[in-house]
Amino acid sequence: MRYIRYAFLAIIGIALLVVALANRNDATVTALPSELAEFAGINYSITLPMFVIIFVSIVAGLLLGFVWEWLREHKHRAEASTQRRAREQLEREMTELKGPPKKGGEDVLALLD
Repeated sequence: MRYIRYAFLAIIGIALLVVALANRNDATVTALPSELAEFAGINYSITLPMFVIIFVSIVAGLLLGFVWEWLREHKHRAEASTQRRAREQLEREMTELKGPPKKGGEDVLALLD
């Protein structure tokens, strides 16, 4: 199984290298469209190799998806936490009931003696 994982990682690495070599040309990324940039007075742009833009876009998409799923699953984690606390409380009560009887707790039996 370990060799399959290494082979898979090697294939992914080779694919990323091929994409990087095929997309070495520079591309300019601007923050705003030109008309809006002139109106706002902000003309921020950066020139990067295309493979950097591709890889950053992939990483940003993955992070956005992870955060989206984490937020979506919040109700399930909260419900599981509530159930875990209730189960632990019930286990403590069951252990207490199964334990040895307390000496001062039986007032009715003490009166009969």
